[in-house]
Amino acid sequence: MDYKYINHIDSPADLKKVPIEELPAVCGELRQFIIETLSKNPGHLASSLGTIELTVALHYVFDTPNDQLVWDVGHQAYAHKILTGRRDRFHTNRQFKGLSPFTNPAESEYDAFIAGHASNSISAALGLEIASEMQQKEKNVVAIIGDGAMTGGLAFEGLNNTSMDKNNLLIVLNDNHMAIDPLKGGFTQYLVDITTSARYNRLRWKLYRLAVKLHLVDEAKKLRILRRNNNLKAALSSQQNNIFTGLNIRYFGPTNGHDVVGLVRILSEIKHHRGPKVLHILTKKGKGYAPAENDQTVWHAPGEFNVATGERQSSQPSAVSVPPLWQEVFGETLLQMAKEDKRIVGVTPAMPSGCSMCIMQKEMPERVFDVGIAEGHAVTFSAGLAKEGLLPYCNIYSTFLQRAYDNIVHDVALQNLHVVLCIDRAGIVGNDGATHHGLLDLAYLRPIPNMQICAPRTAEDLEAMMRLAAELEGPVAIRYPRGRAVSRQPSAVKYGKGVKLRDGKDVAVLTIGSIGNTMAEAIEEAVSRQHSAVSYAHYDMRWLKPLDEEILHEAGKRFKTIVTAEDGMTAGGLGSAVLEWMADHGYTPHVIRLGVNDRFVEHGSTKELYHLLKLDKEGICESLLQVPVK
Repeated sequence: MDYKYINHIDSPADLKKVPIEELPAVCGELRQFIIETLSKNPGHLASSLGTIELTVALHYVFDTPNDQLVWDVGHQAYAHKILTGRRDRFHTNRQFKGLSPFTNPAESEYDAFIAGHASNSISAALGLEIASEMQQKEKNVVAIIGDGAMTGGLAFEGLNNTSMDKNNLLIVLNDNHMAIDPLKGGFTQYLVDITTSARYNRLRWKLYRLAVKLHLVDEAKKLRILRRNNNLKAALSSQQNNIFTGLNIRYFGPTNGHDVVGLVRILSEIKHHRGPKVLHILTKKGKGYAPAENDQTVWHAPGEFNVATGERQSSQPSAVSVPPLWQEVFGETLLQMAKEDKRIVGVTPAMPSGCSMCIMQKEMPERVFDVGIAEGHAVTFSAGLAKEGLLPYCNIYSTFLQRAYDNIVHDVALQNLHVVLCIDRAGIVGNDGATHHGLLDLAYLRPIPNMQICAPRTAEDLEAMMRLAAELEGPVAIRYPRGRAVSRQPSAVKYGKGVKLRDGKDVAVLTIGSIGNTMAEAIEEAVSRQHSAVSYAHYDMRWLKPLDEEILHEAGKRFKTIVTAEDGMTAGGLGSAVLEWMADHGYTPHVIRLGVNDRFVEHGSTKELYHLLKLDKEGICESLLQVPVK
């Protein structure tokens, strides 16, 4: 499409050449460009539509990349990518070898910090700002936090530090009352209360601008009146002695986040203020595209769609029998268990629809707790529930559970509390890339005392493991991948016991989790290509902790070569556990470990990435064919 403005904007310097009154037209073109591109190449739509005016204003006012923008949850930053020289490559966003799905300093000098997980912008930006001050660099640093990220504990830690240390950080609070699902909790209502006290803020802003004109405010000497106008605050709105002003961080707003000209004028004035400050803007997720505005959760990442009609392309397979999604198996099972056991409650950090806990939430809202983007709190809150006799099933994506590691160790495992961690999106998750892959969980959970760890190979296994976990004592972790589950004839799941899927005499193959299905196919292919010259025994271990020692003794006694496979890091996972066990018990087989070796994995489709890692059927088969058989 021929765009009048954005086709000629290859950097923020080009944007600054556009007259201020024409910036709304630039925003309109950016919005249309993003909608058109994402309709064919899926990505995070609604979040970036909500920040277009803010992005234009920031790059119009600030001297990027010398001035640094730190985005929180980088899927807000699509317009940022387009305005900073990546327009012609934007169609490759989230594709294998294409643009990163989030901001990434390795991709562009305009990306000040990586932004895959939420709530880190204030802390990171404060570090950048203070480092610049100490090195006497002339620059502005802006943290843009939104999409629910202010509910994360790290954001409040950053605010606290910002109030303590001398700095000039600007925090833009993009308030849209949404994460993926609608936000809940006291802080969200708190922002609503601030918003509804707009009379004070409008008057305060007018008074400040008048004070500047009358030279009553001297930024070099901090200020003489505005931040200490407590009588005015008391007279107009007691609510406005808010958390930011209470921390001695100057507060501006709330203001319309979709008024690009107004934002330019406000940012142009406050960027010169000394000391930390917050600009509170109100935006609408999905702004400018009616289907996204009307159903913000679905249009957070809608997949392919028809721009004109808003009709989304179905991702359902054409087969009559459609395998369930792993998350749906979890959600349906949890609801049925909760009906049978009054102790069971569900806990999720802002992901009720993503993990399908919404299924139970719909029928039993009083027994499901969406705690916001606060993974550490979710775990410790679950520990408190368990301490008083409830049975919490705490569902957190694998990559986000990393943020709660100390909570797992200190608050759950140390007290041996009965918390069931349901770890969704384990393994390779695809186009969201390195910040979102769930490759570390097996390795980081295994050393924790009292922790019990299992992984289902089939939908039936997941249901059985969830039910078995209710009967155990102490913490239990069940990890499973994204996507559709394989359905098989159910077999009994026993504590600490695996199952032999195939007998053989030459090589023992040990797998855990859904990769066992790929391994089974790879073995069939290897046997076919070797004309049955090599015989493979295949064991689905099911449990990483405790290990099935009966299977391991059998493998150690019968086989000189053992192959392990896992969709996680080879260091510390199943392969490491098998090596350690064999050494401890006097067995000396040749152990070949298949998994992810000491690297962060880029973005791309799961098919492309498993092929890259040689963990698809073809790659595993090639590895099996190279195994020495003695």
